[in-house]
Amino acid sequence: MRIGIVSPVLIQHPATRADWEVGAGIDEVARIAEAADGLGFHHVTCSEHVAVPVEIATERGGTYWDPLSTLGFLAARTSRIRLVTQVLVLGYHHPLEIAKRYGTLDRLSSGRVTLGLGVGSLREEFDLIGAQFEGRGALADDALRALRASLGKPNPEYHGEFYDFENFVVEPHAVQQHVPLWIGGRTPRSLRRAIELGDGWVPFGLRIDDLAGMLAKAPVPEDMEIVLNAGRTLDPTGAADAAATTLSRLRDAGATIASVNIAATSPDHFTDQLAALVALAVPLGIDFD
Repeated sequence: MRIGIVSPVLIQHPATRADWEVGAGIDEVARIAEAADGLGFHHVTCSEHVAVPVEIATERGGTYWDPLSTLGFLAARTSRIRLVTQVLVLGYHHPLEIAKRYGTLDRLSSGRVTLGLGVGSLREEFDLIGAQFEGRGALADDALRALRASLGKPNPEYHGEFYDFENFVVEPHAVQQHVPLWIGGRTPRSLRRAIELGDGWVPFGLRIDDLAGMLAKAPVPEDMEIVLNAGRTLDPTGAADAAATTLSRLRDAGATIASVNIAATSPDHFTDQLAALVALAVPLGIDFD
């Protein structure tokens, strides 16, 4: 199992954000990404929302940094760590838009992009930007097939149910010939979508026992990444035993990658926590580059 970090600051949920994150900016995030890069963590993340209704933002947060510009900045400050969108909403973009924008990021980062992708659930946001909400699952499936046919290709061609294109040049394009596609979601359908069309599954909002049960019932390919989040914040210095137990439970549930939230009181404390997490994770057989 590998470990990536859920980037602080970039998403600020009212119930979980630390006080220091409120006034923090990209320099603090970059310092943490640099530390994670040097310690051999697998990835940093950035999610996507265009605009969140005020009444919903009070419950789940309204701060969502734009993933393309943010990960582009972090690409310039790091050298090994992977840059993960967790997640882009497929219905908000044409597949070639994703292929061009994140293919450029893949080139700038020397092949470190992983695309976390989801169907989306915030109807108000779909309506705001004129995206199709009804039937979005079928649209997302076709978009995934179109992306797989397009990423890493200068002259992509695809003929599907909703997307149809050929005789277009996409330059720059991804340097990875197979950009990893991680599928987000919390339903058995999202897991089936990941098995059929993706390279990994990134569930959210589920208990570890429920995740293990879903995975036990699914024909998961051996090479598919299972990216699980503990659902709780890890405190490697203040509660090392609890953090180690959580990592072991994720591994035993089938995680090939754990994506973790870190408890911290400042950016410096966050980097100290990362070093402490490595120290307690290595004896568990968890890999770091």
